[in-house]
Amino acid sequence: MKKILTLTLLIFTLSACVPASTPTSELIPVTETSVQPEIVPSTPTSLATETFTPIPPTETSVPTATNTSTPIPTVESLKAVVTADKLVCRYGPGANYLYLIAFNRTTPLRLIGRAPGNPWVLVENGQQDCWVNSEFVQLENGDFAYLPSMYPNGYKIPVSPYYGPTTVLSAEREGNEVTVTWIEIIVSPGKYENEAMFPYIVEAWTCQNGELVFDTLGSRLPFITFTDEPGCSEPSHGRVYIQEKHGYAGPAEIPWPAP
Repeated sequence: MKKILTLTLLIFTLSACVPASTPTSELIPVTETSVQPEIVPSTPTSLATETFTPIPPTETSVPTATNTSTPIPTVESLKAVVTADKLVCRYGPGANYLYLIAFNRTTPLRLIGRAPGNPWVLVENGQQDCWVNSEFVQLENGDFAYLPSMYPNGYKIPVSPYYGPTTVLSAEREGNEVTVTWIEIIVSPGKYENEAMFPYIVEAWTCQNGELVFDTLGSRLPFITFTDEPGCSEPSHGRVYIQEKHGYAGPAEIPWPAP
């Protein structure tokens, strides 16, 4: 037994003295791709913002058309001279109003207002200003458009001391034709300025070819028909006066029919 134990110890001693075999490791060649870090191209901040954070369109990003028209200047008055042989100056801005005075050719005038929608201009004439057709006067300078608007606001036609206003009964439309009817007021023949005078004056602001036009219409009967087209930005309107040689009664407003 002792012999066996001695032999075993001897074998163990010899085994410890022999160096242990080291396993041979396989050498893996190192390549640039295995050790070089991935290079991410740098992107400028401005481009990165456009690429990764798109800006939604806003109302201010789309240019809009603006009205750049220059306002028309206004002057207190303009100087002019008469170009017609005789130029009638009337109580209102139209050929159907009462006659006040007539100016001879080359008469100097001081114009102080205009009637928007027609060519009549207001003449300074002492106690009673009056209206002439601008087609028969020549300006020394400026433009008729520079005059202030004086009708229907800014100037009042004389009031009749003998008659009261009428009342509009109806205003009917058939297509572009408007017919207005009112209560008849009989003007005495002694109150006529002359045989051609109209006892009824209708002031109408109507739409013609896309523009609001002002016209004064005369009638001898208690009704009238005129044209009013669609397509104007401003509403059409009108009124009726009784006319006699001393002045005007009214006005009676027209309840305008829709187009």
